Amino acid sequence: MDYPRIISDPMYSVYQSRIEKEVRGYDMPQHIAVIMDGNRRYAKEVLMTEDTNKGHEMGKSKLREVLDWCIDLGIRYLTVYAFSMENFKREDSEVEFLMRSLASALTEFANDERIHQYQVSIRVIGDCSLLPDYVLKAMDFALEKTKGYDRYHLNLAIAYSGRHDITTAVRGIVKDVMDGKLDIDDIDENVFGKYVSTFGLPDPDLVMRTSGEVRISNFLLWQMAYSELYFIDVYWPGFRYIDLLRAIRTYQQRHRRYGK
Repeated sequence: MDYPRIISDPMYSVYQSRIEKEVRGYDMPQHIAVIMDGNRRYAKEVLMTEDTNKGHEMGKSKLREVLDWCIDLGIRYLTVYAFSMENFKREDSEVEFLMRSLASALTEFANDERIHQYQVSIRVIGDCSLLPDYVLKAMDFALEKTKGYDRYHLNLAIAYSGRHDITTAVRGIVKDVMDGKLDIDDIDENVFGKYVSTFGLPDPDLVMRTSGEVRISNFLLWQMAYSELYFIDVYWPGFRYIDLLRAIRTYQQRHRRYGK
């Protein structure tokens, strides 16, 4: 049944407040990673337009919102799958639009007063050799502007592949062994972790994917070994604060035993 908004909105607000109070009473995940999926379908099915770039534009704005929510909840690390290596297979016009949008987002974040107020460090992970110069310029600008911040962290996976991340780490280890910088008998999980792109970051506690798809699509394969996974049937531009709260509540209700 569809209730009138004058009735449903207050009910929704009360329900959201109750969940938020409940969630804030327990331990928060410190690192959330998100596969931001569903921009194109949102444009077609919700906005009723064939211009899928409209969905990407809304997806970009949603990232700003979600970062604000995470800061408000005290979640220190947010890592988002912004553009996979496989995404280069899309139409050239869409790839160009996404690259321009990512460059714009990096610049806007770097100039955002709240980023500096809350000391948010911005970092890009992925194969930067595949990125156009204007994205690299925006990336360097964002990294330089937020250099030294360590209170919160926003990590954008651009031109990223989990398998590529692992094979790059293997090549780095082999090179250091051949150069005499590393003894092969010293290689363990901790050493390997120093060669992946997320070195220095904690592994994600919670990995979410929007849009209803139930797969991880080559994202943080090494890092999510013990992450809790949460899939939600909501397109990324339509992702709401209450959806984040529900995901965190589900995480808090799970018992992480790490095989014990």
